[in-house]
Parts: sequence; C-alpha cells; structure tokens
Amino acid sequence: MEVKAGSTAGTDGAYSVSAEETEKWMEQAMQMAKDALDNTEVPVGCLMVYNNEVVGKGRNEVNQTKNATRHAEMVAIDQALDWCRRRGKSPSEVFEHTVLYVTVEPCIMCAAALRLMRIPLVVYGCQNERFGGCGSVLDIASADLPSTGKPFQLSYFISAPLDIGLRRRWRC
Repeated sequence: MEVKAGSTAGTDGAYSVSAEETEKWMEQAMQMAKDALDNTEVPVGCLMVYNNEVVGKGRNEVNQTKNATRHAEMVAIDQALDWCRRRGKSPSEVFEHTVLYVTVEPCIMCAAALRLMRIPLVVYGCQNERFGGCGSVLDIASADLPSTGKPFQLSYFISAPLDIGLRRRWRC
C-alpha cells in the first residue's frame, strides 16, 4: 500500500494524518474557498491528496457553471480521474489511498460520491448544518448502505483562524 509521508494506515485500515500535514493542506483548501467566495460562490474548497501530491482540487463552481452538481468535491473527483488517466493509474487504487481535505463537511450528494469512490479519510473544517452528509443531517460516511462502498473515516480539523473565517463567511 502506498501511503503519504506524514500519514499512516494502520493494520485495521484506519488512516491518520499528522497535524502539520493537515494544517498545510487545509490552508490550501481555505485559499480555494476564498477564491470561490471572490467568484460569488459558496466558499468551499478542497484538495485530494495521494502520496503527498495533490491529484485533484476544487472549489464550488455552481453559480459560475449554472450546474448544481459542481460542488468542490465533485470538481476535485473529476480532476483526480483525469490525473489517473494521464498517468495510466487505476482510479480505484488511487482513490483508496487518497485523503480529502475540505473546508466544510461534504453535503449528502458529495458524501455519497466520496463513499462510492472509496475515499478512506475526509478531513473537514466545519459542520454543514443544512446539508451535511457526514453526520450533521445524514451520516452517509458510516451508514449501513449496501453496494455503496466502505464507510469512510472523518476527522474534524479545528483551527481558530480557519473556523472563524468559515463561520463568518458561511454560517458554519
């Protein structure tokens, strides 16, 4: 199994990431969220990290594209699939060893997509009390859902500047 520097997968398949690594990637995701806000989007940004490399990144593009499915996570999934095609890598192999860092808890739609893609760990910055798919509204992440892939782990990243910035801009 390939794992990133600074993160480990235990014998039980549980992933852990270092605080330093989490802070580094979440800061980049926050920059993407700021870019989304500057472009009149809901300020959500995310990165998909495989082997210490960003293979997909996204920010909300719903208003820009007039497409309700263009959430940050969906944009990042598309980029990661393209990354796999360009390098001749198996998407299932890559996604099963990829960590998603996202500023806001994935919505129900995105949580379902992440589960289908078999992402093992999602690190998020604040809860999504309106549409959250990782426990705030529904728990897609760990629910017993046949034929939808394995449940994924969640890690709630707490950072005062990040938390204050998100709460101020998007009522998290």
